[in-house]
Amino acid sequence: MTIRVLLADDQALVRSAFALLIRSAPDMTVVGEAEEGERAHELVRTTQPDVVVMDIRMPGVDGIEATGRIAGDEDLAGVRVLILTTFESDENVLAALRAGASGFLVKDTQPADLLAAIRTIAAGDALLSPGATRSLITRVLRTPDPAVASAATLDGLTSREREVLTMIGRGLNNAELAETLVISPLTAKTYVSRLLTKLDARDRAQLVIAAYESGLVQPS
Repeated sequence: MTIRVLLADDQALVRSAFALLIRSAPDMTVVGEAEEGERAHELVRTTQPDVVVMDIRMPGVDGIEATGRIAGDEDLAGVRVLILTTFESDENVLAALRAGASGFLVKDTQPADLLAAIRTIAAGDALLSPGATRSLITRVLRTPDPAVASAATLDGLTSREREVLTMIGRGLNNAELAETLVISPLTAKTYVSRLLTKLDARDRAQLVIAAYESGLVQPS
């Protein structure tokens, strides 16, 4: 299967470099490039990519609003957004995750890590490495947004599901969930699927946000 990627960044040089890298991977192809968010949304609708590599800071419609438009478009339910950030200064990453992004990546990442991140997002495994996830959320998730996820949101969860959600919030993947809880990988996957349904979450990134904003996991 070839992963279809769309690039959204206002810097032509950055887009060109990313496009060259992605096209060098045998399992990926670039289906479009956009210089701002409105154009990105238009191209996503016409090209139906698997993953959008989205910069946050763009003129006109920025990456956060564009992500919200894509995530809120029922015709684009299978499209995942990978956010690019400068990390040290861009605290809008959390807003992008709340808007429906599936993960994030720093712009100065290694080429192999970008390709791995795209594969991760395309496979439905939101966010990136647990270490990077914890580091970013610790920096930006200081003030929970009760409108997005409150403790009441978790009322319908069993104690085991709360335990699984806590571990997801701490960055564990399905294999690590299975090992920690001494269950099969299939059972771990089933728990994650139930959480997605019960919390009306788009993907794993939304579960991480819910875990923090409900208080199950505290930024350290």
